[in-house]
Amino acid sequence: QVQLVESGGGLVQPGGSLRLSCAASGISFSIYTMGWYRQAPGKQRELVAAITSGDSTNYADSVKGRFTISRDNAKNTVYLQMNNLKPEDTAVYYCNARFFSNYWGQGTQVTVSS
Repeated sequence: QVQLVESGGGLVQPGGSLRLSCAASGISFSIYTMGWYRQAPGKQRELVAAITSGDSTNYADSVKGRFTISRDNAKNTVYLQMNNLKPEDTAVYYCNARFFSNYWGQGTQVTVSS
């Protein structure tokens, strides 16, 4: 049974930081491309950042220079370090694992507000 469990969301003031984690089980984690997506109310789900099995990364233009994705294959975990958060970063953030099959976590809420 595949499980992706996100943690680390919460309420933060503009300019603050959060670190999201996604712990995976039931998959051969190291071969999967791992990604973070987000969905704000009334908007479509969008890719925030992704990291391949070879540690290549890509980011949405809106988060470049502020967010960093990383992975620890020994811990089957992918991270998203989010700095200089803005109100427009408010969304539910979802972890994704992709390698032929596609798996999703349940999501974690990130709210950026003063």
